[in-house]
Amino acid sequence: MYNSLETAQFCAEGAESKKAFDILILDLRGLNYIADYFIICSGSNTTQVGAIADGIGQALAQAGLRYSHVEGKTEATWVLMDYGDVVAHVFEERTRTHYNLEQLWGDVPRIPVVIRPRELPGAAS
Repeated sequence: MYNSLETAQFCAEGAESKKAFDILILDLRGLNYIADYFIICSGSNTTQVGAIADGIGQALAQAGLRYSHVEGKTEATWVLMDYGDVVAHVFEERTRTHYNLEQLWGDVPRIPVVIRPRELPGAAS
């Protein structure tokens, strides 16, 4: 089983795999009962937002993790994916600017996003 920070990093990796930009991990531990971490990232349009959400879902499924709830997938301007202690927010660029969650949670620590190198197909281990 993974801890919530590892889950957050899996979300970031899944988002990055679909070319998300401005990926942030916000550390909310001890500040609320909603989640330990928020992942916030952007796509340039609704098609990319949907692909990013799919990438996050695939990355976590490969790790054996499933979301408990997802909202906004149909409109794909703001997709919220709830993984219990981790909530991923995937925004279309203008929607992210409008809601500005970074400012709302401006005082919380930001965790560096660590993207592990991907294995290339056929590469020897």
